[in-house]
Amino acid sequence: MYTGPGGGLYTGPGGGLSTGPGGGLSTGPGGGMYTGPGGGLSTGPGGGLYAGAAGHHYHRNWPPRDELLQALREQGMGDVVEFLLRHGF
Repeated sequence: MYTGPGGGLYTGPGGGLSTGPGGGLSTGPGGGMYTGPGGGLSTGPGGGLYAGAAGHHYHRNWPPRDELLQALREQGMGDVVEFLLRHGF
């Protein structure tokens, strides 16, 4: 697991273990533990627990393939993109 900026084990801004804005453990807007619109624990559209309409019921909260790959590239995660592509994503 990556411990640098934006990583799952990063405790700084935006990291998976961050309690600050946008962090995985944040209870504020956009945080992983936020129950409001767009939060990780929200059941509404855009939320992490949303189970509404989607094109493929096994991938309910996944963005379209090309958008996901582009977002990963923009976050400097080209190695993840290459891994996904090598394995048939």
